[in-house]
Amino acid sequence: MAPKSKFSTSRERATNPLVWCGAIICTIFTIAVILGGIVTFIGYLVIHPRVPYVSVMDAHLDHIQIYYEGILEIQVTILIRAQNGNEKTHASFSDSSYSLSLNREVVAQLVAPPFEVGKNSSVDFNYVVPSSPIPLRPDQVEDVDTGLKKDLIIFDLKGSSRVRWRIGSLGSVRYLCRLDCQLRFHPLNGTYIPSRYSSKAK
Repeated sequence: MAPKSKFSTSRERATNPLVWCGAIICTIFTIAVILGGIVTFIGYLVIHPRVPYVSVMDAHLDHIQIYYEGILEIQVTILIRAQNGNEKTHASFSDSSYSLSLNREVVAQLVAPPFEVGKNSSVDFNYVVPSSPIPLRPDQVEDVDTGLKKDLIIFDLKGSSRVRWRIGSLGSVRYLCRLDCQLRFHPLNGTYIPSRYSSKAK
């Protein structure tokens, strides 16, 4: 007896319409992602955005004196600059706060109200920081005294500012602009030993 031939009906051969719809949707989505990437890349090349940042431009140790009782008095002038190198958009800075410390002892807090930096521009903040009399521990007194004898006093400056800026039609960017640096001075004449310290985006 001859075997029965196998055949498929047209209903079995037909692809489910849902599969076709899924394939079309995936294709459209893939094309949209590729086109979006191309537009973003071209926009980046045209706008060439530069990340706004904060840096220490200059400083001066106006006064430093330690008394026999272990009381420290200082006054420091610090010039901090907020820089926006973008030619087509401004940048907004807020919650700007920096702490100045000596031998792990906070001696002053530097703050600024919200402000904006125009296109391809900068804003300077000249902080004059007089401290109240600061009582030091014996080990801190010894460290400061050693620094005075070596003609080298080192302060730590740490803080941050929130930045918001718009990259053309690509949208807004928000990030935390952190500054963490050491300020070195010659206490004999108060001069600042220049160093390149700029903030980092987080």
